[in-house]
Amino acid sequence: MIWLWVISGICAGLLLIFGFVWINNSLLKTTRYTLIAENLGSELKIVHISDLHGKSFGRYNEKLVSAVMKAAPDVIAITGDVIHKYREKDKRVALGLVSALSNIAPVLYVSGNHEMRSREYRVFRRSLMDAGACVLDDCTRDICGITVVGLNCASLKNNTVFDIMPENGVRVLLAHMPHYFGKYAESGCEIVLSGHAHGGQWRIPFTGIGIYAPGQGMFPKLTSGVHVKGDTRMVVSRGLGNSRCPLRLFNRPELVVIELKGKS
Repeated sequence: MIWLWVISGICAGLLLIFGFVWINNSLLKTTRYTLIAENLGSELKIVHISDLHGKSFGRYNEKLVSAVMKAAPDVIAITGDVIHKYREKDKRVALGLVSALSNIAPVLYVSGNHEMRSREYRVFRRSLMDAGACVLDDCTRDICGITVVGLNCASLKNNTVFDIMPENGVRVLLAHMPHYFGKYAESGCEIVLSGHAHGGQWRIPFTGIGIYAPGQGMFPKLTSGVHVKGDTRMVVSRGLGNSRCPLRLFNRPELVVIELKGKS
């Protein structure tokens, strides 16, 4: 009988581990922020999506689409890495999601490093536009009382942001990598939406401290939440999918909802 108890204990332990891993990698968490934009005429809600990496939450990403719909956004911003590689599966998932989201609100997209790693990006870019996304490659779009500025991921290291940033208005910058925050703030934008860091991938429980992020190294500082530099605030999404490291720990996939309000 002892062996039966041992086997039962092992099975129970494996089920607990499986459940823990599933929760950390597949159970969506919606994080909400309220930011003040001094010159904003009316309230505006932005859903921020980043680093999908070809992951699907339910069939046809129905759980993610449902969560976005529940948030009732005015604008949906995607800050890159919707694919991991140019695999057909990744492309189908990403384009299907964009198509579904475009039926909820306007979708604004900027590229991440995974899109920019291949010459196939030009074809994929066209497919994103056909699916309903407005691709902001080093350009701007006025929408809902704000000016959204999009940086192509290949332009993050140079000074393109200074060339395309308008001088006036409520300026929201979409830029995949957060570790250029100093440059973004210097450009004069009020709000930055970024991702890339995956929340540090593995986070130390109850601390919010991430272990590693590309471009920032060990124990990175810009992995999630709101960061302030001068008059600029940057919201970093922990992202949705996984990249080289296949698992998240203490770091559930995150959907970010930002409510912009004018200064009363």
